[in-house]
Amino acid sequence: MPDYPKPPYPNQKQPVPGWTAKMDPRPDHGEYSYRGSGKLKGMRAVITGGDSGIGRAVAIAYAREGADVLIAYLIEHDDAQEVKALVEQEGRRAVLIAGDIGSPEHCRSIIKHAVGELGGIDILVNNAAHQATFGDISEISDKEWQLTFEVNIHSMFYLTKAAVPHMRPGSAIINTTSINADAPNPILLAYATTKGAIQNFTGGLAQMLAKKGIRVNAVAPGPIWTPLIPSTMPEETVRNFGAQVPMQRAGQPAELATAFVMLADPLSSYTSGTTVAVTGGKPFI
Repeated sequence: MPDYPKPPYPNQKQPVPGWTAKMDPRPDHGEYSYRGSGKLKGMRAVITGGDSGIGRAVAIAYAREGADVLIAYLIEHDDAQEVKALVEQEGRRAVLIAGDIGSPEHCRSIIKHAVGELGGIDILVNNAAHQATFGDISEISDKEWQLTFEVNIHSMFYLTKAAVPHMRPGSAIINTTSINADAPNPILLAYATTKGAIQNFTGGLAQMLAKKGIRVNAVAPGPIWTPLIPSTMPEETVRNFGAQVPMQRAGQPAELATAFVMLADPLSSYTSGTTVAVTGGKPFI
């Protein structure tokens, strides 16, 4: 197992949404460590938030498992180009789409591009998220609350609704929830509330789509070292990020990739309606 860094981490405040290159230590997305074995050969995946963090690790892993990918992201063009190059190094196709997934029209455009440029969709990874921290409910504006729901949960509905008609039996939908769905952090009230909604959305959708042969699952990360952390969390929280879990460190995006691969793998044909927790030893109930 890699000897991943433990807190305290250096001070490194960033503007939202944060950039990978400015992080210290730089996150591990599996660039040098992930080894594929053809589990997803010939499949086509849409990954939101695929430019950085968890989404980047998933894109790298999927490419090394044989899948072509569409990477949807907000504005982080340099990060997205880095991932595109990594995917193409594996001989797989990478399509980049920038824009706000809080917009239903943009969500439908993402799926249209995937069908047009990849020829279809076998895997939908609803991963992108927005978060901000507040000490009191009075500090959360109506606009902030609405934005969090638009990006984190409304987009999953728009993307899934558009994608399902193009998904064959054996396809998979994977939603990124959070340990906050089970143990909400009060300073992440809006974010944690959406993560609870994602958990429910996943369970209900799995039952609804079972007759179509489409599996739906979720991954619940604990504290993971991504650009969202230095760009949205208080400095003291960033310095000690991950110290509260039994492993006493933040998880790296690469450490979640295997969960996303397993849930996308057609061999996991009886796994649907569940949540895989990747939390550094902290129980998820």
